[in-house]
Amino acid sequence: MEPGGDGELDGAYSPHMRITAAALLFDSDGVLLDSHRHVAAAWQQLADEFGLDFDILIKELVGVPAATTLGRHLPRAIAGRAVGRLEDLEVELATTVQPLPGAVRLLSRLPAGKWTIVTSASRRLAEARWRSAGIPFPSHVVTADDVAAGKPSPEPFQEAAALLGVQPGNCVVFEDSAAGGVAAEAAGAIAIAVGNQSWETDPAARIGTLAEVGVRQSGSEITLILREYS
Repeated sequence: MEPGGDGELDGAYSPHMRITAAALLFDSDGVLLDSHRHVAAAWQQLADEFGLDFDILIKELVGVPAATTLGRHLPRAIAGRAVGRLEDLEVELATTVQPLPGAVRLLSRLPAGKWTIVTSASRRLAEARWRSAGIPFPSHVVTADDVAAGKPSPEPFQEAAALLGVQPGNCVVFEDSAAGGVAAEAAGAIAIAVGNQSWETDPAARIGTLAEVGVRQSGSEITLILREYS
């Protein structure tokens, strides 16, 4: 969809960069969903219940599976119970999660089979949040339940590319977290940072929200038109 055409996004649009890909892979929390305050609230409650230091946890949890973070601080048996309790807390809070600007509009305009969601949340939690926020999602997604190693391992993005029948190097990844950026780079994908979290790697571009992304399909390829964040 070209700027100025029927598919133009709301507001004045001045494209700064175009990237072509075979498929698009979206992180969920912080990219599609405004859920970080819900995440923090659940982790604070969990820390209180299990005697953990929330100030330490909050520095480690963004973008990685909960089991990874909790496994660093609790014995295995207790960590397993903590993961289950955390999921219950987060599902309870999911009813008030909202979509981030541009997320619903962009996903609704993408062709089926050309995109999916790759999240470090469990399937139960992810679907609860997506439904609450009105986020469309395909039947095949990649969650923490679907991989042996979560982000920053490249496995989630490699699995997502395989689901779509493309090579990771032909995918564009939208990520907000540093761990997700590392995972995308390790998978060989093109990474676009969303928001202002500091990354260890250099993304191909940085945007504020998905409202700054236009798309145009030509044959089997998707061209992204980006208004970069500054």
